[in-house]
Amino acid sequence: MRALLVVNPQATATTPAGRDVLAHALASEVKLDVVETDYRGHAADAAARSVVEGYDLVVAHGGDGTVNEVVNGVLRGGADRPLPMLGVVPGGSANVFAGALGLPRDPVEATYRLLQSVEHGTSRRVGLGRVASAGGSEDHDRWFTFNAGVGWDADVVAGVEEQRAKGRVAGPVLYARTALASYFSQRRHEPALTVQIPGEPVFEDMRLAFVSNTDPWTYLGDKPLRLNPSTSFDGDLGLFALHGLGLPTVLRYLTHLLVTDGNPKGENLLRRDDVAYIRVTSQEPVNLQVDGDLLGTCTEVEFTSAPGVLTVAV
Repeated sequence: MRALLVVNPQATATTPAGRDVLAHALASEVKLDVVETDYRGHAADAAARSVVEGYDLVVAHGGDGTVNEVVNGVLRGGADRPLPMLGVVPGGSANVFAGALGLPRDPVEATYRLLQSVEHGTSRRVGLGRVASAGGSEDHDRWFTFNAGVGWDADVVAGVEEQRAKGRVAGPVLYARTALASYFSQRRHEPALTVQIPGEPVFEDMRLAFVSNTDPWTYLGDKPLRLNPSTSFDGDLGLFALHGLGLPTVLRYLTHLLVTDGNPKGENLLRRDDVAYIRVTSQEPVNLQVDGDLLGTCTEVEFTSAPGVLTVAV
């Protein structure tokens, strides 16, 4: 078996020692090549080459952004051809994709799990989501593994990326502070989103739209935040959209997410757990995020479910 290990040395929890342990362990089982990323998009480029060169396994060691790049690289030429299996060894701050798959979030434990998967041939097929956006800073066509969104969550991602550029470490505290600042900033100029789902009336004047490809939506530390608990890698997409962002509404849903196991309900909430297609439009450009990475702004975005397109080592 030929394997490519893609390492993001800038990821929050990635260390040279951890990289060396992982590489040594993998090299004992497979014919291994290693790539360390040094520019945005490098992981995607390396993963795309791995398909052309016939690798059997591509391992992403980094955060969710690294995993997203590797997935987009693997699928750059389409899903209708032989593709390598994906392995994930977490090295970021949230590691949502790995957590949703039930993989260990500790890099050492995840390495052992990956070796067991390689030895015994254990894997699963997972569905992905796909976004196609237009009308903003740049048009995008991008796969996502666990969530995407327009509005508040994308504004938070933009704020966190700005803070990380200044040397701050991404973590629960930074995300919480940025979410609070973004909330009060957005309250002064709330976006007006229109949401369309096939076979349903048009939903207007929505203030945010979160789209999930699995459950949980994300983690706050070790706490899973569950917006669409019936959404999974085996089904279609989940939608969580709010009509208003008044403080009582936001506090009610935040409290629910933090103290329960999910299943949020309410009159201001538009929620669907298994839809194949969602279209969101806005009169003014709004931020768009995919798997915790900011893509830019858009006035139109389509979210589409793609069942069973990827094989993941578990």
